Amino acid sequence: MRVPLSWLREYVDLPATESGRDVQDKLVSAGLEVETVEQLGADLKGPLVVGQVATIEELTDFKKPIRFCTVDVGQANGTGEPQEIICGARNFAVGDKVVVALPGAVLPGDFQIAERKTYGRMSRGMICSSDELNMGDDGTKGIIVLPPETEIGKDAVELLELVDEVLDIAVTPDRGYCLSMRGVAREAAIAYGLPLRDPALIDVPGPNAYGYPVQIADPTGCDRFTARTVTGLSAEARSPIWLQRRLQKVGMRPISLAVDVTNYVMMELGQPLHAYDRGLVQGTIGVRRAEQGEKLTTLDGVERTLDAEDLVITDDRGPIGLAGVMGGANTEIADHDDVENATADVVIEAAHFDATSIARTARRHKLSSEASRRFERGVDPQAAAAAAQRTVDLLVLLAGGTAEAGVTEVVAPTAPRTITIPADHPGQGRGRRLRPGDRRPAAPGDRLRRVRAGRADRHRAVLAARPHRPERPGRRGHPAGGLREPALHAAQAAGRSRPDGPAAAAPPRRPCPGRCRVRRGAELPVHR
Repeated sequence: MRVPLSWLREYVDLPATESGRDVQDKLVSAGLEVETVEQLGADLKGPLVVGQVATIEELTDFKKPIRFCTVDVGQANGTGEPQEIICGARNFAVGDKVVVALPGAVLPGDFQIAERKTYGRMSRGMICSSDELNMGDDGTKGIIVLPPETEIGKDAVELLELVDEVLDIAVTPDRGYCLSMRGVAREAAIAYGLPLRDPALIDVPGPNAYGYPVQIADPTGCDRFTARTVTGLSAEARSPIWLQRRLQKVGMRPISLAVDVTNYVMMELGQPLHAYDRGLVQGTIGVRRAEQGEKLTTLDGVERTLDAEDLVITDDRGPIGLAGVMGGANTEIADHDDVENATADVVIEAAHFDATSIARTARRHKLSSEASRRFERGVDPQAAAAAAQRTVDLLVLLAGGTAEAGVTEVVAPTAPRTITIPADHPGQGRGRRLRPGDRRPAAPGDRLRRVRAGRADRHRAVLAARPHRPERPGRRGHPAGGLREPALHAAQAAGRSRPDGPAAAAPPRRPCPGRCRVRRGAELPVHR
């Protein structure tokens, strides 16, 4: 999981002097595996500004197409005169706003920009592509074309957020919630002792009877399904620069506004989403197991033969998506370049699928996706409605859409599994007797929550996993994730209690089973 520090600061007020290395140390002490801290733009030097292409002259006397351009950069060059630049790219036209590196600039890789004669003309700068600025793949394979409203002469380093620090976290299977900015921000807030601005705490309308129809035939595989509809999306709407840059920093490629928004919310909240072209969905959306041998062409263009254990999303025609893994091509959102067939109305899916089922499907089809990685590690089921609402809000804001009043939320209630530990167990694990006054209120970072308490429970605690750390199936039937054996939860109860207190006797040594004594006797030398 790649975590831009600038994005993390939106949810936690980290000290201004804290660098990426400092945050890395804090998160490592909290138990996260932060492998690297990437310094974006460390070797970048301006002037790098926004310019508008004034003229283009095609030079035809060379083996490859070459263009001699004049670009208006305002007063950024000190003269106000258009900047003359040689460029070989073909994906821009007169009037487009572009990124211009003026003489004196240094681009990533120690590439210095200076005035020089080339192709028989003087070139005084360079029109930049995303690769030349080390921005990642933007899908254009050419020059960066900025929105028309971008101000001429504006500093492009600040506009494109080219200077940042990105933490690369190796998320272990029991920390699936950290495959989101929300999860990492929670850990950072706890590590620094600062409040968390939870992006999932937004107003969400309740379900009603006139939302998009959904039927769940397999509540074991899908225990929650939220559907929202947004209509009237503008065909000309494009993902804003800030959204594209955040996706690029976390390693994703911008595609189209509707798809970018669902990917953005997934990275923000950890809840995978999918957007269907409403005009291509026929009838009721359903969730069921596939019929043996059914066919589905997924978004990667591969026709897949489904297994009877695969969980699929369907409409009245048949499968339209491999649940929790990848959507189907038959309801795909149109690319932003296809203006004639642009998607105007979308249905947003935010669901919670069984982790084991998704993991098996992804491995069976050799199809690992960002969605499957999250579902198979456990996703907060209570975040689905908030994620759907967040997606709707962004589509209305950025694409001029209208949110329909209908809200569909199908929920199969399930009782949480609990685990009981003796009240003195945390003290034994810590080697210190805990007094009644050592109890503290629940904290946001706790893995467990107390679900039953009273006079009858004064000598024991009944605990359940918190939603953001759901139970996952482990080896030999033992739970993993938030809910584990009692001994593994002593750290939560004891580690955050008061540091002082009377010492306790060491826990009694339990006899080792006979087979353990035999095995150890065979492995260890015997001294006589």
